[in-house]
Amino acid sequence: MSKALRANLLLLLTALIWGVAFVAQDVAMDMMEPFTFNAARTLVAALALLPAIRLLDVLEKKRGGTAAVSRRFADMTPAQKRTLVIGGVCCGAALFVGSSLQQLGIRETSAGKAGFVTALYIVLVPLSGLFFRRVVRRAVWLAVLLCTAGLFLLCVTDTLSIGPGDLYLLLCAVAFTVHILLIDHFSPRTDCVRMSCLQFFVTAALCALWMVLTEHPSPAAVMQGWLPILYAGVLSGGMGYTLQMVAQRDTDPTVASLLMSLESVFAVLAGWVILGDVLSLRELAGCALMMAGIVLAQVPLRRRRERTLPAQPEA
Repeated sequence: MSKALRANLLLLLTALIWGVAFVAQDVAMDMMEPFTFNAARTLVAALALLPAIRLLDVLEKKRGGTAAVSRRFADMTPAQKRTLVIGGVCCGAALFVGSSLQQLGIRETSAGKAGFVTALYIVLVPLSGLFFRRVVRRAVWLAVLLCTAGLFLLCVTDTLSIGPGDLYLLLCAVAFTVHILLIDHFSPRTDCVRMSCLQFFVTAALCALWMVLTEHPSPAAVMQGWLPILYAGVLSGGMGYTLQMVAQRDTDPTVASLLMSLESVFAVLAGWVILGDVLSLRELAGCALMMAGIVLAQVPLRRRRERTLPAQPEA
């Protein structure tokens, strides 16, 4: 199996985990406030990665440290350690903003709808090339129009107003765009698992600060919501974001964003099966337009890369 294929399968698994996580996040809002939930789940995610880091250190020591980027912190150069810390802090700050806005938005809308609006980052990733003076393909501009029309049907009411939850989710998509670009920049330069663990500690600390300043955390509420916290922390957080970081090293970031966009489809299916959520015909039409735009923004680039790039070596 090639590295690219393995990376794409890992990203597909990540999308499934994240899609179902929208249900856990929706359920948790019936038990606790947003920053309390995010502080708990990101702390759980960070702690869940500590034994994984220890195990990977032992395995690397047995192999004699043959990795291109040393996994063991003690063997890293000062520059590698600095990259790890900077990457972890930057990714953690972006994740804090994105996950906080997402949780605030989910509180106001359904899990499936939140999944589709959040997936707007799939179009924003290639569109972000404008800031780096890169040419944006005409297909991407058409995708933007389709997604805009889809968002109108999905979010704007008959009175031409947009709800606060929808606005939170739109801003969340921008934050996750930044998060993907940061991962693409830092993941080839440092150990992904350690950087993922560090980003969760940073996110947990920032969420805890806002929790203390703006909410009334209750240990009883946290205990009541232990199942959504464990799923969102261990699977969606610790496993999902780490799989994303590991997989993005071996595939194009735009292809990665296409695969991760399937989380919106999984979110709708999970909300329907588990929570009984039902979207109206107008909202379903909006989802269809957004999915068309998402696919259009990604597929042409992948085909062109397949024609021009040499085949990936077998692992």
